[in-house]
Formats: sequence, structure tokens, C-alpha cells
Amino acid sequence: MRVLKFGGTSVGNTKSILNLKKIAESRELPAILVVSALGGVTDTLIDTARAAAAGRPEYRDMMRSIVNRHHEMIYSVITRDRDGLLNEIDGLLDELASIYQGVYLIRDLSEKTTATIVSYGERLSSRIVARLIDNAVLHDSREFMKTEVKQGRTFLDTELTRTLVREEFSPQRLGHMIHIVPGFISSSRDTGEVTNLGRGGSDYTASVLAALLDAEALEIWTDVDGFMTADPRVIPTAYTISTLSYGEAMELSNFGAKVIYPPTIYPVCIRHIPIYVKNTFNPEGPGTVIRDNVENDGKPIKGISSIGGTALLTVSGLSMVGVIGVNRRIFTTLADNGISVFMVSQASSETSTSIGMREQDAEKAARVLNEEFAKEIEEGAIFPMHTESGLATVAIVGDNMKHIPGIAGKLFGTLGRSGISIISVAQGASETNISFVLHKDYLRKALNVIHDSFFLSEYKELNLFICGVGTVGGKLIEQIRSQRERLKETHRIKLNVVGIASSRKALFDRDGIDLANYREALDSQPDRKQGFLREGVVGMNIFNSVFVDCTASREVAELYQTFIDHNISVVAANKIAASASYDTYRRLKDSALTRGVKFLFETNVGAGLPIIGTINDLLSSGDRILKIEAVLSGTLNFIFNALSESTPFSKAVREARDLGFSEPDPRIDLSGQDVVRKLVILTREAGYRGEQEDVEKHLFIPAELFEGSLEEFWSRLPELDAEFELMRRELEAEERRWRFVARMEDGRMSVGLETVDRRHPFYNLEGSNNIVLLTTERYHEYPMLIQGYGAGAAVTAAGVFANIISSVGN
Repeated sequence: MRVLKFGGTSVGNTKSILNLKKIAESRELPAILVVSALGGVTDTLIDTARAAAAGRPEYRDMMRSIVNRHHEMIYSVITRDRDGLLNEIDGLLDELASIYQGVYLIRDLSEKTTATIVSYGERLSSRIVARLIDNAVLHDSREFMKTEVKQGRTFLDTELTRTLVREEFSPQRLGHMIHIVPGFISSSRDTGEVTNLGRGGSDYTASVLAALLDAEALEIWTDVDGFMTADPRVIPTAYTISTLSYGEAMELSNFGAKVIYPPTIYPVCIRHIPIYVKNTFNPEGPGTVIRDNVENDGKPIKGISSIGGTALLTVSGLSMVGVIGVNRRIFTTLADNGISVFMVSQASSETSTSIGMREQDAEKAARVLNEEFAKEIEEGAIFPMHTESGLATVAIVGDNMKHIPGIAGKLFGTLGRSGISIISVAQGASETNISFVLHKDYLRKALNVIHDSFFLSEYKELNLFICGVGTVGGKLIEQIRSQRERLKETHRIKLNVVGIASSRKALFDRDGIDLANYREALDSQPDRKQGFLREGVVGMNIFNSVFVDCTASREVAELYQTFIDHNISVVAANKIAASASYDTYRRLKDSALTRGVKFLFETNVGAGLPIIGTINDLLSSGDRILKIEAVLSGTLNFIFNALSESTPFSKAVREARDLGFSEPDPRIDLSGQDVVRKLVILTREAGYRGEQEDVEKHLFIPAELFEGSLEEFWSRLPELDAEFELMRRELEAEERRWRFVARMEDGRMSVGLETVDRRHPFYNLEGSNNIVLLTTERYHEYPMLIQGYGAGAAVTAAGVFANIISSVGN
């Protein structure tokens, strides 16, 4: 059994409704036909109701046009028992006229009355179709499509509807018949009053019936040949898409392709029921099939969809930074006022959130949000809402985008070369949709250039995106600038820096950025919105690209998976990702291997020391790491080496801060957390599963010093000087020294302050140096020792640089 849905244009005139008859009667029986109101009638019903509520007598003329429209259709297509049908139709029209008269008299139009009025469109059309088609039986969808109210909104009561639908269309009742169902209409489960399923509700009615009755297929009959690659009114060369996945169809529908109502897809999708979109006026056309397991046709995108009349509303204010609940209030207020949004962009600074919506909703949205945040606006914490209209939204859609690198780069390159500026961009994590907002004046041009665009080198080139221009990032850029020509001459490698980003600003240039003046150019850039880094790097999608993270930002680290999934290698000085959950670490490593790109983070441990690379080489050659003993904090090593009779503990900590060895808040170093992260990374690279929570910690600073403000910490730190000096003298007498040691043995991890004697390799460790002892199956009696500078911007940058060069070839 199939469920067929015919939209308003399919019952809009004599030709279309006679085509409907032929199509329906050609199907194997039983079959269910869901029909909409005659084309344009729903709008007329609503307009007439509003005229009556406004006290305008011309509502009577509008009512007469509704009567004439249905009479004309009956006289045009009905030959069997025409008078009987006219009596039925006139009875319904008399009821409708009486309702309009009541609305006119009381000058009021409630939601309940509106729902009743619009229901007459489908109730009238379904009777005409039922009389037109041979062997047809008419059903009243109010009897089995039941709704409930949740949080002031009407939803389908799925459980009750399932029971009633299966009773109404039991195998015994289905028989060998064509069953006509008015779409859109429903009724309240509690009161029995007429409700409806909203615009596009006839599509939804058909989908629910198909899903609940486990139909062979759902057919959507409309006035186009199916989903098109683009709007044929704008692009004459657009053609019908033969197959779409459910996700692709949903994305195209959500972004303006008016072929199918978006909620229609879900009920049949979860039942794996295919949807056939066909043209009532061209029934022999192939149409579009929406289903599971769509074959890969090699095309990166399936279609382009657009929404005109877009507006962006911006909520901004300095008090929004770090405040929980602001976005909840924004979106709850919009939802409570029936305002739908389809794009959200929040600045990484959290000072502003821009929201894409229909232009006609912008004024109301600004008003209700101004009311919601009236107190904050009065206090100056949040600025009055800002709206920008005259925009349009474009989306390119295709499941293959996740498999083919370079789509976003090609898209934005195409638009840029055509002089089309993008106002806002969003890409879902599913990588099925890339959407962007632009000025409406550029919409037609954008659609055409995108549709047209999508249907050997002397040097090995690396295109670098460098995030972070602080001490390490700045040194790295200096080293690249000074070594670039030598690398071209000696290694035939060309380093091209195509992106530089700070926390809020970014430069992107496919042709390369002038490293001599990059700071001035970066400072001149406007602050970017949330997501700018991802969009910029992925959007360029340039070949042989490497994302270099010289920050300590968690938000930046969370982008690694996206970059790797887009075949962008990642070189990280930032240790957050590699020390995050083991599953995150493993996923990044495995994804890089699958994609054939690199995820390198040598400088996460030991700055420029080749520790991780050495461990990897040992494992690759068949060795096994049994034990790791290491001093991994250059900061702590500096502090304990600096202690003397004239340099108490508190002074040594201040010197470490002043020399840049420690964080501005040295408690981060003194807590040992940085060493914990490094140990976890080494443990994982050695082939063991480890989490930060698994590390046994033996700390040397009282817990209460880590509480309170930084100023309180500095004021209380000298309290420890006497105790540390006493212990230092005892150690000096015993010829022993302090070392903060990280240990791993067979996957068990610990960190803590230990004392070592003259015979220990750690004893003579100077300054901020690091040292690592690797005990392996091969290096068992005499462990491998790696020692050298473990801190400092220059050596860390050099380690990053080495990782970048080693990524050549991917």
C-alpha cells in the first residue's frame, strides 16, 4: 500500500484534478490519498476571516468567491451524482458563512475559530475528490488525527493517533479501495474541537499515515518535477535531483526548497519508507526519491536552496560575558512569541549573539527582546536590540561534502572572486549543509555562480594557519620568516602562511600573508564572531594545509576534530586536546590516520625536546615502554634550583613568574596540573590508556593556598619560607636535592616532590631543563635519557617548527 499526498496546486484546476484522478486510479489498491484545499483557498479563508473580524462588509464578497470556486470545480469535473455533491458542499459552505457572520458581528477572531474556518478548505476538497475517483471512500481525519497542547503549543498525540489510525485503516477496512483523507485537519484529544497541523500539515498527515501503517512508499504530488538543484526561476539550467538522503532533503526543505514540508520527513525516515516527489502535471517524469543508502554519485553537493527576506538580529552587551542563562532567555522569549530562527552566531567574546530569522519577524523579535532585557538595557549592561534587514540566506547541501575536501574553500573562493560578501556563515557538525547570509541584492548572482562552479609545482607547498601570536606564536612566525628561503633552496619546501589568528581577530589570505607586517594587519581587523576560526580555516579548505595552535585555548582545541575531518593537519603546542579524555585523544589520532593527515604535538611535553617522537620511533620499531621517569616542569625545576639561603621559596616563585617561566598565576604550575597533563600524554603515547584522574598526586603546597584570590596567595606564600628553608638545609647537608618527578610504570601514574642524591641522573638538572628516562624492553638495564631545555618561547617554537616540517607529504 502507498500513501499519496496531493497539494493545493494538484487540486487547483480542472487539468490538475483530472490528472490526480488518473494517477490515483493507476495505483495498486488499497491506497490512501491525502488532499489539500483547492489551490489558494486556505489563504482566502484566512483573509476572509480577518476581513470579517475587522468589520469589513466585503468579507461577504470574499465568501461568495469561495462558493463560486468550489461550484465551478464541481461543474467542471463531476458527472456522477453532481446534485448530491452540491448539496453536501453547500451545507458546509452555509456553516462557514454562519461562522463568518458571527465573527463579523462580534469583531473577534480566536485561534479556535480560525482553526475551524481553515478546516473547511480540506473538508470541501476531499469531498470533491472522493466523488471524482471511482471506488473511493471518504474519511474524516478529525476522527483519528489527534492533538494535545504542550507549553501552549499544539502537537500530534502520537500514541492515541497510532491507535485510532490502525483502527480506521485496519486490513479489513482497507479492502480494495482508494481512501480519501483531508490533510491538515485534526482535533483535540481532550475537547474534540477542531485543530490543525499547521502550514504543510497535509504533507505531515500523509507522512504520519504512511509511517503508522508501514506503507510501501509515500508519494508527494506537487507542481514541480521534484527537488531541483536550484530554483529554476533563477537558474534556467537547474535540473531535477534523482535521489536524496533524508538528511539532504531535510536541509534543502529547511532552507527554502518548498517541495516538501520539513517535519514530513521524520516519521517515514525512522521507518525507512521512501518518499517519491512527483509532478502532477508531468506524472511520467522521474521525480526525486528520498531514501536510505543513496548511492554516491561523485557530486560534492546535491542542491542549492535559498531563503529571501532574511534579517539578522543582534543581542549585545558587555555583561553577557560568562553569564549563564542569557541565551536561554533569548531563545525562550523568541519561542514563546512564535518566532522561528534558522541561524545563530555568537561572538567568541560572548559579548554578542546574532540571530537569523524571517524579515517580517525582526521588528517583533526586537520588541519582545527589548522587553525581556528592559532592566539590563536601562542599566547599560545590554544594548538595545539591533536588526539588519534586506538580506538573504543561501545553503548548499550534500552528504558528499563530508567525504570531499575543498568544498567550503571552493564555495567561498567562488563567491569572493565574484565580489560577493558574506555577512554570516554556519556549518553543522554533520557537514551536510553550509549556509551563509548575504545582502539580497547579491542573491541571484550568488546562486548562479555557485551552480555554475559546482557541476605541477616547483616546490612542495605547505599552507599554514597559525593561531596564537603571543610568545610562542610570535617566535614561530619569526623563525618561519627567517628560514623560509633556506627551506625552499635546501628542501624544496615552500611555507605559505595563509591564516593568522589571535583570540578575537584573524587574517586569512590564500595568497599568503606578509609576515613583516602581520601584527599591524591583524590589529586592524574587526573582532570576529564565534566560530570565525573554524569557518576561516575550513572555508578556505586549501591544499596541504596545517593548522598550528600556539594557544592554551580549550575552544581552539575543540576544533581539531573538525580540521582533521577536513584533511587539515594539526600541529599543537596546546596540550588540552592530547590530555583531554582518552576517547577524545584516541579519536583525534585515529581520524588523522584515517584521513592521511598529521596530528602532532611534540611540544606538549618538553618544549623542543624530541620526547614524543622518540617514544613513537621506539614503538614503531617494535620496542615496548615499561617505565617513564621524568622532570617535566621547567618552572618547578627552576624554583627548586633557585632556592638558597638568600633566595627563599616565595622569592624563587616570584622570580620564575618575572622571568616568564611560570604562568601569570603560578598556582597553575605549583599545583602540578601541568605535569599531570604531560604525564598523561606520555603515558598514552607509550601505548597505555590513561586519564588525568588516574594520576596519583603528592603535592607540596597546602590546599588552602590554592583558594581565594591571587593577591591573597602572594600575601600568604612567605608563610612557607621558613619550613622550606629548614628542609633545604637538611637536604644540603645530606647532598640531596628536590625534584618534582612524574612516574609511569605499566600504566600506573604518579607525580610528587621527591629528593634525589648525587648518583641520580636528576641531581644535576639545571635551570628550567627537563629530563626523561625511558625504560623499555631494549633499554632496560641502561634507560634512555633525554635532557635539555624544557621551557622557553624560542625552543618551543622550534619544536613546533620541526613538527610543521615533518607534516610534509600530507
